[in-house]
Amino acid sequence: MIQLCHDHSKFKALETEILVVGPEEQTDFEKFWIQENLPFIGIPDPHHKVLNLYNQKVQLLKFGRIPAQMIIDKTGLLKFIHYGDSMMDIPSNTKILKLLENIN
Repeated sequence: MIQLCHDHSKFKALETEILVVGPEEQTDFEKFWIQENLPFIGIPDPHHKVLNLYNQKVQLLKFGRIPAQMIIDKTGLLKFIHYGDSMMDIPSNTKILKLLENIN
């Protein structure tokens, strides 16, 4: 999630909104959001309703939810999805920006 901050202006230039859904309770989520000064939208999902809709997996041996990145176009169609195998398995901003350029 922090990596997205580094290129936030590039995402905005491509008319992209970044939404982060996290499994934490609202107060913990909000505290983290303020502490990290994140420039995009965060949605706490302690009951995992949104996360389950997008089939994000939980692996207890890997400390909870495994990262997932998705691109949903302006019409609501899911255009790209990446389910990570670990917290380090996240597509680079360069790759995501290139995908966005092709979608737009």
